[in-house]
Amino acid sequence: MSSKSKISKGFLTVVPREVRRKVGLKEGDTIEWTINGESISVLPHRKVCIDDIVAIASHGGDAVVSKKEIQAGKRDRR
Repeated sequence: MSSKSKISKGFLTVVPREVRRKVGLKEGDTIEWTINGESISVLPHRKVCIDDIVAIASHGGDAVVSKKEIQAGKRDRR
């Protein structure tokens, strides 16, 4: 899926409706901007809750790696 939005005065932009709905963004959520060479990635930045901690602990392995995988959307929280 690809979407476009315009940068307006004050360098503001709008997250397109279909993107917000697809990833479940709500007003007040935080997004994280990452620059990779000439590319820009914009990902939702999720707050960690107790369910996340329990899921990481029960998954086993390296908790730091698990947390990063969850934040990057590479695996489910459970």
